[in-house]
Amino acid sequence: MAALVNSKEQSIDRRDESPAPTLSGINEQSEDAPQTADPESLKHEPPTFSPPKSLLHEIVFLIVICAAQLLTQSGLSLSIVPLDLIADSFDSTPKDLTWASSAYSLTVGTFIFVSGRLGDVYGHKILFVIGFSWFALWSMLAGFSIWVNPIYLDICRALQGIGPAFLLPNAVAILGRTYPPGLRKQVAFCLFGSVAPGGFIVGGLFGSLLAQFLWWPWAYWIMAIACALFALLGSVVIPSIPQIKPREDLSMMARLDVWGAIPGMVGLILINFAWNQAAAVGWQEPYNYTLLIVGLLSIVLFLWVEFHAAYPLLPRSVFRGETGWVIACIVCGWASFGVVVFYYFSVMMNLEHESGLLVTAKFAWAAASGGGAAILTAFLIGRIPASYIMLIAMVMFTVGQILLATRPLGQIYWANGFLIPLLMPIGMDMSFPSAILIMSNAMPQEDQGAAGSLINTAVNYSIAMGLGFAGVVETYVADGDTLRGYHGAEYMGVGLAGLGVICALCFIIVSWRASKVQA
Repeated sequence: MAALVNSKEQSIDRRDESPAPTLSGINEQSEDAPQTADPESLKHEPPTFSPPKSLLHEIVFLIVICAAQLLTQSGLSLSIVPLDLIADSFDSTPKDLTWASSAYSLTVGTFIFVSGRLGDVYGHKILFVIGFSWFALWSMLAGFSIWVNPIYLDICRALQGIGPAFLLPNAVAILGRTYPPGLRKQVAFCLFGSVAPGGFIVGGLFGSLLAQFLWWPWAYWIMAIACALFALLGSVVIPSIPQIKPREDLSMMARLDVWGAIPGMVGLILINFAWNQAAAVGWQEPYNYTLLIVGLLSIVLFLWVEFHAAYPLLPRSVFRGETGWVIACIVCGWASFGVVVFYYFSVMMNLEHESGLLVTAKFAWAAASGGGAAILTAFLIGRIPASYIMLIAMVMFTVGQILLATRPLGQIYWANGFLIPLLMPIGMDMSFPSAILIMSNAMPQEDQGAAGSLINTAVNYSIAMGLGFAGVVETYVADGDTLRGYHGAEYMGVGLAGLGVICALCFIIVSWRASKVQA
């Protein structure tokens, strides 16, 4: 850590108002960092950073911030891994409880969309503390669903997901407002990304242990206690960052872009719901494709509103230049990752009849692999172009998907089953830190929450949509053969990951051409 404390730091110069950022390498995180927001829509103030006051303070601060990522992923696995045991407690089947995990992913991916802007306006620290407090409340209530019914659990899981939606983009914004560009910031962001695989493993491990040997509600109650403790710690250790208030000449409705947020969130919810519901009831149900059409129209309305908004949730310049390719890679790669995780556990538990605890243990390599990849990424950033890092990540996603799709039943674990959790997290923990660093350094200080929302929305919503696509493919391909349906979904995941490789290659070409123009 001493090396981190003593590393050279640079400040952001906001004089360059270029509307289309050029990020051929993140080594451009210097005084020439591009401005992506519309210059006339911001009140310009010098950047303010509030690094921790001591080494001990910094360690505790990073633990609290990283806990947001760790517990978010733990919350996802709490219902996926011990799903059979939870279903048994309701005298139900796992298929009847698919929304217990889908509802959580849906609200995480949807409410992230606006929570970063709320943090930009009201303060990232207060939104972070509210996120953990909300997470604690609905985790506690989800445990009480054992005395109610599965529908109540689904509702609690949906409301539980709003907590992580507040946490993730504001955690990214806090890191962006705490550290100026440099090695220290790179390591902080990579540490934040590195705990994601470990979080899934921790949630699955303890969820399975408690469900198998004690009582599954205790997993949710322990989660509630942990979230409450981190809310308290966050209120103490997160530095008080001076608030930047952009466009004070605008009304609060305009600053929050309420008229853009409403159709945007409605569209995201309806599209996600339609695809996930189609896996259960098929597209022949009129209400399902009606909701999909309404959702798509809502997104069109959202884009129209954003184009005309005085202070849009998504700055228009974000989607010009190389940042658009970064987002495309994230969407494809992480959608395929959701497919791998879900069907790895499904094949092992449903077809090879292994316990959730054993499958979690087999997948535990992901924590070490992802953590190592994130730390390596911290030192690669600035030394090789970001486009190359993204290509490596997309290749890892693709190889992991191919290994899953081609794995025969009954194969020895030390073949494909071992390599999948070893390779896939490399894709996770090289792509996510790179993406959030790119967006954080390309966006002005007052839009750090929006930057965090954009990447986290891409990550979490693409996971939910990837599972929705895979579920529909499984339903229509299976024809009474479960393994055939699983293979169909897995090969669709290969297609998503392969599209990510194509996007990364385009990213390399665009970056190379931009560097030639600059030269």
